[in-house]
Amino acid sequence: MITDPRFELVLVTGMSGAGRSTAARALEDIGWFVIDNLPPALLPAAVEQMTTSADVQRLAVVVDVRGGSMFVDLERALDAVLADGVDLRVAYLEAGDYELVRRFESSRRPHPLQGARGILDGLVKERALLGDMRARADIVIDTSALNVHDLRRKVDAAFGGSDRVQLRATVMSFGFKYGLPIDADIVNDVRFLPNPYWEPELRDLSGLDAEVSDFVTELPEAREFLDRMAGMVDFVSDGYLREGKRYVTVAIGCTGGKHRSVAMAENLAARLVKVGVEVLTVHRDLGRE
Repeated sequence: MITDPRFELVLVTGMSGAGRSTAARALEDIGWFVIDNLPPALLPAAVEQMTTSADVQRLAVVVDVRGGSMFVDLERALDAVLADGVDLRVAYLEAGDYELVRRFESSRRPHPLQGARGILDGLVKERALLGDMRARADIVIDTSALNVHDLRRKVDAAFGGSDRVQLRATVMSFGFKYGLPIDADIVNDVRFLPNPYWEPELRDLSGLDAEVSDFVTELPEAREFLDRMAGMVDFVSDGYLREGKRYVTVAIGCTGGKHRSVAMAENLAARLVKVGVEVLTVHRDLGRE
């Protein structure tokens, strides 16, 4: 089977409760044909059906552990469609155990793998089962700190148009005190810059305020950092695109994710936009105590 060279396939998988359904609806809204919970062994047949009979050029398939023992066929199915020359990308959604447990408890639904045990036991089994797929993913989206709208924007940025071939970037600010962002491709530390927190007139402001932004970026070291980071994104973009990776997350961290990282993320995003990079800016920890 030789597919239309314009045909794109996205496999959406990941942890239960991490937002696969939201991602699927977002893909459907931007023009993808979505099949939910497809038995993996049927993936090659679905691709052939879409390209020969339905004239579908963008297909998104949601596959997860609800398929039970059939899930073990997934690797074989992916290799089969790749052998046919399909443009395949894997989107993997995950979140921290605390967030996933809280979501299951609020929905009052059991985890599909917990059996007679607790939700956390089901999550442990699921992470083990999905380990190879996470390693294979082209994009990993950590939804721990994302709301529904944030997730939809991320999906739109990553898969919004097949005719856009430039690298798409998320620039994320975060606080090291809250942990590293697990979905970041490039992580930067701007704690070498003076901290506006120690300036009484700036303490209650954030990096979104002009006064803080000016304070952070007035130093030559800050401007050089921004120059180098913009250059780094430009440097890796051709290689990423050549390897089929069209989406990069650049994370910039300071102590609390309120002042320096936010200001530097905003300034880096503005620089990338000026050179034609499509950018989504996320401030993961802004507003946290």
